[in-house]
Amino acid sequence: MTQTNITWIEGSVVENEVHMTIVELSHASRTPEELIMSWVSEGVLSPSGSTPQDWRFSGDSLRRAKTAAHLTHDLELNVPGVALTLELLDEIAQLRTRLQTSK
Repeated sequence: MTQTNITWIEGSVVENEVHMTIVELSHASRTPEELIMSWVSEGVLSPSGSTPQDWRFSGDSLRRAKTAAHLTHDLELNVPGVALTLELLDEIAQLRTRLQTSK
């Protein structure tokens, strides 16, 4: 007999023009709203709007929130640790882009 292994991959395609509320971002990233508020306070996420009820997050915020959630859960980083890690990952991406364009 032949055994077949099936792997399911879950993904989301969200355009940057999409604007989500904190509730929608919380559901999409499977993250508590309180943690999202902490990330905003620490500068991990930058929503438009002045209050949590008015905040709107871009599609890029969903990717960033999912990465932050993985860092929080998998590596057990605290909020400042997540902020620092994402800042360093952004710098690495910028440096890689500069290297690619200079070749």
